[in-house]
Amino acid sequence: MSVSTSGPGTGPGTCDVLTLGETMVALRGSGPLKLGGTMEVSIAGAESNVAIGLARLGHATRWAGAVGDDEAGELVLRTLRAEGVDVTGASRDPEAPTGLILFEPRLPEVTRVHYYRAGSAGSRLTACAVERAFTAPGAPRVLHLTGITPALGPSALAACRRALELAKEHGTTVCLDVNFRSRLWSAEESAAVMRSWMPYVDVLIASDDELPLCATETTTTDSTSDLAGQLLAQGIREVVVKLGADGATAYTAEGELHAPARPVRAVDAVGAGDAFVAGYLSALLDGADLEEGKLPAADVATRLNRAVTTGAFAVASHGDWEGAPTRAELGLLGVGAGTVVR
Repeated sequence: MSVSTSGPGTGPGTCDVLTLGETMVALRGSGPLKLGGTMEVSIAGAESNVAIGLARLGHATRWAGAVGDDEAGELVLRTLRAEGVDVTGASRDPEAPTGLILFEPRLPEVTRVHYYRAGSAGSRLTACAVERAFTAPGAPRVLHLTGITPALGPSALAACRRALELAKEHGTTVCLDVNFRSRLWSAEESAAVMRSWMPYVDVLIASDDELPLCATETTTTDSTSDLAGQLLAQGIREVVVKLGADGATAYTAEGELHAPARPVRAVDAVGAGDAFVAGYLSALLDGADLEEGKLPAADVATRLNRAVTTGAFAVASHGDWEGAPTRAELGLLGVGAGTVVR
């Protein structure tokens, strides 16, 4: 049985964004794992990456996940608390370990990732734990989910479904980042779950090749615009398509808007998508109106601009979340190369 956990500075209060999923201990090597050597220790998890990114931008975030009752789990919770993320909704599972992820750089621009998460505490996240996190004082304005968590196992899938039901009951805006992982489940399995979630989703974020997992009627000739149009017709308010080095495009009932990527020297692409989501949700929260209605092009442009900016910070920094900017740092990408900021 999992038990609730808390710590100094993590008391309940206002919550802009609640997110849930598995966060693992991350070990980053300097070369091929089979050769040994030193490794850097940190944490990694798509949902907690978003929570940290939003916290650095000044938003109140809450992470609901499960870790083992072990030192690895303590590292996860300690790191999130240090980054200003509320972990009162998290739980420790004494019967399962905290997951592990290994990063193995093999070429300057190629990194292999090895997961050790089968039977982990994160895969055993329960619907009851999500209920506690959701109904804590200060119900969230936004619920952020990814397509990774439901792929971890039946318990995690049920937890996500309960979160969606609670969001509907409380009028909470739902953001979904598809984040398809072929090592966790098949495209067919993912599509079955993603399509069943669409009636709950307000903001859908995906790469162009993930959109077919969400649209119910697809053909090989459907363009990205066609698929986005189908999803908007189903009731989704914003469909945001991540295009990597080509930037991103947002589709709404009022039309579509594209933002090019911010030019930076790329050193590590890991975590860029999560940083993008954090930037988009940050501007959405700033823009304020989360109710249904027309979304002015200026608001969409602001959201996209902040998203590609935070994504660029991630690409230009090593680690999953370490390079996430604070609000005061957002303008740094606009200064010239070689500038010393004093």
